[in-house]
Amino acid sequence: MKKIIIAIDGHSSCGKSTMAKDLARRIGYVYVDTGAMYRAVTLYALRHGLIGNDGKVDAEGLRAQMDNIHISFRFNPETGRPDTYLNDELVEQTIRSLEVSSHVSPVAALDFVRQAMVSQQQRMGEEKGIVMDGRDIGTTVFPQAELKIFVTASAEVRAQRRFDELKAKGMPADFADILRNVEERDYIDSHREVSPLRQAPDALVLDNSHMTIEEQNQWLMQRFEEKTATHACC
Repeated sequence: MKKIIIAIDGHSSCGKSTMAKDLARRIGYVYVDTGAMYRAVTLYALRHGLIGNDGKVDAEGLRAQMDNIHISFRFNPETGRPDTYLNDELVEQTIRSLEVSSHVSPVAALDFVRQAMVSQQQRMGEEKGIVMDGRDIGTTVFPQAELKIFVTASAEVRAQRRFDELKAKGMPADFADILRNVEERDYIDSHREVSPLRQAPDALVLDNSHMTIEEQNQWLMQRFEEKTATHACC
């Protein structure tokens, strides 16, 4: 069966990464978490004093250090999923903190950051057989992707999921702060000048506000099977 590119876009905290990882594992494709890449850049910026107490990003300072930022993914046999590494340091858990979440959108909106990440992402997908999730995969990174999914859910549902995830990891969490962060990220992601979050015209919409993970997985598998069957015969 000929391999395709699967692009999964949508709002923050919709569970895109979880469903994309599960789908990739089931169909034997490579999974790339583009959101983790932007989170890793944000973590680097925080650690190097490139984000002020007021949340303002030192754009020129970050631009000058982009060549020092190396992001990679390594398969974790215990979880069956790839982990994110920043300059060879495992940062999979660190980049999920509320501190990183609170600053990632302004960093991801910088044109030179997006250009660097998009270039890496496009190289990863040259041989197809890839599942990639983010904000602009179906519109900017892979507008030619054979299967595009746009995931959404209410802000309240997404905030609750994020709250539950942080509490389960033993990390500090305040629902009101998380909800505010979700709403702010939605606005920034949708209104940035470079590659704003938007639904591709040919994307299939998945509103998972009231779906279980298994229901999501079944829905995705059906869409994949339909698309590959069509792709194989046409």
